[in-house]
Amino acid sequence: MSPSILQIVVLGIVQGATELLPVSSSAHVIAAERLMRLDPSSPEMTFLLIMLHAGTMTAMIAYFWESWKRSFFASAAQLRGALVRVGLATTATLCIGVPLILAVERFVLGGRPGADVELLFSNLPLVAASLAAAGALILVAGLRSRAPEEPPRPSASAGSSVPIGPAIWIGAVQGLIGPFRGLSRSGLTISTGMLLGVPRRVSEEFSFALAVVITPPLIVRELLRFYRDRAAGPGTVDVAALVMPGLLGMAFSFGAGLLALRWLSGWLERGHWHYFGIYCFAAAAGICALARMGY
Repeated sequence: MSPSILQIVVLGIVQGATELLPVSSSAHVIAAERLMRLDPSSPEMTFLLIMLHAGTMTAMIAYFWESWKRSFFASAAQLRGALVRVGLATTATLCIGVPLILAVERFVLGGRPGADVELLFSNLPLVAASLAAAGALILVAGLRSRAPEEPPRPSASAGSSVPIGPAIWIGAVQGLIGPFRGLSRSGLTISTGMLLGVPRRVSEEFSFALAVVITPPLIVRELLRFYRDRAAGPGTVDVAALVMPGLLGMAFSFGAGLLALRWLSGWLERGHWHYFGIYCFAAAAGICALARMGY
């Protein structure tokens, strides 16, 4: 069943707000889809989610562009340092994430034809457990970093001021999220940076720089999955009919994403990061309740 305009608007707001907050957008989108009796694994929902992800990525770029210009592009030395660290972190993500996904598909899903990690995304108890795990890391990092920090110097570089060791660890932790909807990418990466002694604002900028690098390949992967599922499905999916509603969803995900980033930055700078961890525990409990109710 194709989603209605109202459902697309709701999903755009949910995706935009939760994609950039450390509370796992996928967990919230899956819960919202279940409540609206939509199938998260259907080709229509896959295509819509691709467009919503594009909206939130655009919000990231718009929000951080000025600070990234100062951090990454102010000089050739800053650019080289940032590229090295972002490149090493992304390599660590791939080295952890790709084998993990393949292992889950082979050993957990039995290596059956067409059995990929997306089959786990509708498993609400697994989503809830992942949310709780992310909440625990966010809570620990937030409670250890509640003291006010001095604002970074205007000349400081978020890319080159992240030591290489922490950059690799941040990338490795980012690789864990692949098979597990409920593990917040921003929550895990920013918290890891904070626990490794990276200043909060620098951790935030570096985390979302990694997101801009890793999101386009993920969108391409989802797009390929959409065309594969569309070809294998019993009916046809009218892509043209989904484009205009998808653009409306993109607009709402973009606007909600900008507001979410302002909220995230404010709480992070004021030492309120741990509150997001408490919310993750509450959201995990809510998703467990949905599972028990048969959604």
